[in-house]
Amino acid sequence: MASSGTGTGSPCGACKFLRRKCAFDCIFAPYFCSEQGPARFAAIHKVYGASNVSKLLLHIPVHDRCEAVVTIAYEAQARIRDPVYGCVAHIFALQQQVACLQAQLMQVKAQLAQNVMDSHNVENLQWQGNISGVPALAYPPFMNPISPQSSLESTVEHSPDGMDMQDREEYLSSSIQGYPKKRPYNNDLGELQALALRMMRN
Repeated sequence: MASSGTGTGSPCGACKFLRRKCAFDCIFAPYFCSEQGPARFAAIHKVYGASNVSKLLLHIPVHDRCEAVVTIAYEAQARIRDPVYGCVAHIFALQQQVACLQAQLMQVKAQLAQNVMDSHNVENLQWQGNISGVPALAYPPFMNPISPQSSLESTVEHSPDGMDMQDREEYLSSSIQGYPKKRPYNNDLGELQALALRMMRN
């Protein structure tokens, strides 16, 4: 992180701030460079003191000292900005921000779920409306929705007067076929004519 100081070389940032000679085994030399070290070490020395920090670093393993220096420097700067709460104030502000964002996220999820339910309800109402709104089958204008029995009765009632039984049967047969037809002989009546005659007689 920084060049180690020597007895005859340029001192480290901590020793430069303390205005002392930087020893070869200076504990601050690897972590405070000669250029930017004095500004960083100033806050640490003001809050904790150089001797206290050096004792603290001596009790920490070498591979963890770099992270310890970063943490100490951050806490010292936070304590200078807020002498009462220090870095706790920043942590509390971050926690409040996280809680606010979580509340907003839950609100958005609830609104999204409500929109999905409303959309499903609208689709169900439209589907039910389509089912209940199906119009009944209507007969074409050229069709008369009456039963075969009533049709036969109407044909018999509207047959010309003065016709005997055989003439009425022939007239009924021609009406069922839907077009004029010559009088057939009695033995040439089809199955449909015989069925119509049985229905009329019943």
